[in-house]
Amino acid sequence: MPKVVIHKDGQTFEGEVKDNSNLVVRAGIKQFPYPHFSYRCGMGKCSQCASKILSGAEHLPPPNWKEQKMLGKQIEAGWRLPCQLWLHHDIELTQEGFVRDPATLAR
Repeated sequence: MPKVVIHKDGQTFEGEVKDNSNLVVRAGIKQFPYPHFSYRCGMGKCSQCASKILSGAEHLPPPNWKEQKMLGKQIEAGWRLPCQLWLHHDIELTQEGFVRDPATLAR
């Protein structure tokens, strides 16, 4: 079972999730990472769940078109949309410090 570590407001929250889990789906049904995880649409349209991957990025698939559209150059800095990711390996992330790429605002 993948281990998830979330850094938020100077605290660290850890939990395990079932293989092939989506963090936004889990938070939506009030399972970990709820309430430590920010999200809204769950469809890659709002970027509310944007997270900087601190470790485990090497196990994720390449960013899809929704992530590319919403995150733009932020992907190069390690930002991803967890609503578009299904976890099979351990991951460590933070949602602090995300600033939407101005080039993506008009999209």
